[in-house]
Amino acid sequence: MALLAWKEEYSVKIREIDEQHKKLVALINELNDAMSQGQAKAALENILGRLVSYAATHFANEERLMQTHGYPGFPEHKEKHEKMTAKVLSLQQEYRQGKMSLSIDVMSFLKNWLDKHILGTDMAYSGFLISKGVK
Repeated sequence: MALLAWKEEYSVKIREIDEQHKKLVALINELNDAMSQGQAKAALENILGRLVSYAATHFANEERLMQTHGYPGFPEHKEKHEKMTAKVLSLQQEYRQGKMSLSIDVMSFLKNWLDKHILGTDMAYSGFLISKGVK
C-alpha cells in the first residue's frame, strides 16, 4: 500500500516540476514498500540512494527556474533545500553505518517533508513562475 498518494492539490501547475514531484512520491513509496517487505539492506540502500540523488536533481532544477526568472523568495527556498539535503544525507549515512534502521518514523518524516514542501514552499513559487511563462 502506498505511503503517499499523488493528489491534484500537489500540482504546482508546472508540468516538469509536477512530474518530478510524482517521481519523488513514487520513490518514497518504493522505499516504504521495500522496508515493509523486509528487503535486504542492500536493496533498501539502493532505493534510498536513488531517492537522495533524484531529490538533488529536482532541487537543482527548481533552483535553476527560480534564478532564471528572478524569483524573490529564491534565497529562502534554496536554504530549505540545503537543510533537507543535509538531513537526508545524514539519514543515509547513519543507515549505511548501521546506526539506524529505516522505520515508520523515517518514512513518516519523508512523507511529511514532501507533503509540507510541495503544499507550502513550492506553492509559493508556482504563481510567480507561471506569470513568467513557465508551464
